[in-house]
Amino acid sequence: MMKLKLIDVKKTYMSGEQVTAVQGVTVGFRQSELVSILGPSGCGKTSLLNIIGGLDQYESGDLMINGISTKKFKERDWDAYRNHSIGFVFQSYNLIGHQTILQNVEIAMTLSGVKPAERKRRAKQALNDVGLSKHVNKKPNQLSGGQMQRVAIARALVNNPDIILADEPTGALDSHTSDQIMDILKAVSETRLVIMVTHNAEQAEMYSDRIIRMLDGQIISDSDPLNEDESLTKHTSNTDKRKIKKTSMSMQSAMMLSFRNLLTKRGRTLTTAFAGSIGIIGVALVLALSNGLSTYLDSMQASTLSGLPINITAGTVEGTDEDPSPTTELKEYPTQDVVYPFRPELEYQKHTNEITDEFLNYIQNIQNDMPSSVTNVTFNYGLHLNLLAKAQNTVVDFNKGNEAGGKAYWQQLPENHDLVLSQYDLIGKGSKLPTQKNEVALVVDKFNRLEEAFFEKIGITDVKSDYPLTDFIGKTVLKVIPNNLFYAKKTDELFVAATPNDYSRLYNNSSGTNLKITGILRPKEGINSSLLTEGFAYSSDLTSAMLDDSQKSSIAQAQAKTNTDVLRGVPFVSEEARERAEIWLGVTNTPVGIDIFPADFQGKEQIKDDLDRYNEGKSNQEKVIYSDFAEGITSITKKLLDGITSVLTGFAGISLFVSTVMIGIITYVSVIERTKEIGILRSVGARKRDISRVFNAETIIVGLAAGLLGVGITYVISYPINVLVQKFADISNIANLSPLHALYLIVGSTLLTLLAGVFPSRMAAAKDPVEALRNE
Repeated sequence: MMKLKLIDVKKTYMSGEQVTAVQGVTVGFRQSELVSILGPSGCGKTSLLNIIGGLDQYESGDLMINGISTKKFKERDWDAYRNHSIGFVFQSYNLIGHQTILQNVEIAMTLSGVKPAERKRRAKQALNDVGLSKHVNKKPNQLSGGQMQRVAIARALVNNPDIILADEPTGALDSHTSDQIMDILKAVSETRLVIMVTHNAEQAEMYSDRIIRMLDGQIISDSDPLNEDESLTKHTSNTDKRKIKKTSMSMQSAMMLSFRNLLTKRGRTLTTAFAGSIGIIGVALVLALSNGLSTYLDSMQASTLSGLPINITAGTVEGTDEDPSPTTELKEYPTQDVVYPFRPELEYQKHTNEITDEFLNYIQNIQNDMPSSVTNVTFNYGLHLNLLAKAQNTVVDFNKGNEAGGKAYWQQLPENHDLVLSQYDLIGKGSKLPTQKNEVALVVDKFNRLEEAFFEKIGITDVKSDYPLTDFIGKTVLKVIPNNLFYAKKTDELFVAATPNDYSRLYNNSSGTNLKITGILRPKEGINSSLLTEGFAYSSDLTSAMLDDSQKSSIAQAQAKTNTDVLRGVPFVSEEARERAEIWLGVTNTPVGIDIFPADFQGKEQIKDDLDRYNEGKSNQEKVIYSDFAEGITSITKKLLDGITSVLTGFAGISLFVSTVMIGIITYVSVIERTKEIGILRSVGARKRDISRVFNAETIIVGLAAGLLGVGITYVISYPINVLVQKFADISNIANLSPLHALYLIVGSTLLTLLAGVFPSRMAAAKDPVEALRNE
């Protein structure tokens, strides 16, 4: 059991002027007795009680606990002392209104680390001991004054303290109830020290073992002072105080305490959470719209980029920066009033791309390693196909007019059929994509149109207003003539091409490849695709077969052995002209260009990074330069989307900031309202950080509620937004908040409100417990 002694203790207060509340008090107490302290108001009785209970600290002198000096006690030591050794009983009961009777009694044990099941058992036992076992689930406002004081006594006793401090415990009770309370305190004093401050001298005489009278901060009489044998004179090492277990409120307990408080103010809590959610709703809508627009743009980009590939062209390319410009020291938009001449051939460096087997293998690896980024790779060859067309009775050269810059109406179909069908519909009965070398598709525009020039190229001169699709599907109107038939040998180094007089004979010859139209492709509704142009689209199998056939042809073999143009019979003017002729006739099967079709903008950047890696460590001559036709679109779209998102986020951020400040103000108001609760918690041993934790828990709950409410409302209002946008703009799912963004917003809301509550929670922790208990 604990022994207690005060030695020359002094305490002053500043209240306009210095007031001495306790002046040089020396007194000791036995381990078990009921001591009443009597005296007029303002004589220092309550101040002395608060010093004994560790709620207030003395200025000079010493408080001895079991022979241990408390001069070097730190705040956490006083907190632990109150929790484990002191039980307070107040005149105004000081019960927490939003807690049940059972929870009020449990509160001290939550700080001393008692497990929940044990807490509940001990609290019920304490309430049973004071005759309140049938009221454990009631709130304080449902009890009489005497019952509330019994709850306060049960709370004071539940942690089995050594000392009970009672400040006017019967001051607000009638005489009958007062006697009942005094009977309880008298029984308690049989096993521990009970110190009671009272104005009721008659009651004190009846129940007390000892009466101490005070006046002007000093003890003027003591009915049963300690004698020399009972006095505590031995001073034990100050380090022994560490044996008292430190107090700590868990975050779970703080959350439950705050949650119950918020439930008592449901209307205000919901209003605060809703106000806090407004900013979250704003940001969530911006993110939802940004995500929806991004998804919509991605779908548009996939169709747009399919026709705007990354292109690598063999031969000379311009606009590289491998050599510094002679005028790089000049700044853009100069202020000088002068004109600078320059030579373009020096300013813009040229580079020759060489497509080697190594590079072709690298491109193939890109396609294999990044299937989600690359939708198709098309290898373009300069091979000239000898195409004859017969749609009516006349056989014509389908390539006629191409040399003059006319439309070719002839293109290779991407090998990725999924890419094609994502952009185009097959129309007409039995329509399908070409899969073999002798099959082609016919491509029309979204109006099912083909230019009249196309009909002329296939031999139709009298063009009608319309044609049934069955006039094309399954029909053969083109034939590829092999080089050995199309070119006649005159000498070892001179060949002549077939003339219009030969076309019918060649078309009807059993040799060659008849091309059947297997299907008709039309752009999908809502997709502005430029993957294919109107006309014929043939399979890559035809390219491979004709490359092989042309390489073996007599004209190709003859051209490979001479520096003379075998079709014109004159020497080549340059090596570049010779290379063009060899490519035209199929002497070489190296691609003259490569088109890499990205799936989206992100895939495009990954492809470019991979191409850049190929050039690392290579000389300028060995590098392969590429062109990004979609770079301009990428930049504009990205800047536009980022700009819109930033502006909208800025506006939403303002409302988020305002709502965060408002939550800080609400928390501040809560601190003011719960001042008495702060004092109660401090009286049972709560540390300052525990008080901060309680209010931080409150802001976390409000912030979490605001985040959940904001995200929930956003999902709800996204539905009508999507319906309206779908109806008027034909864009589906434009407001689409991703689950990850929703999670970020909920966490962000919680963190922001926690930040907003830092100042109010610190203010709450800094409150003086004595002053807090006086608050009404």
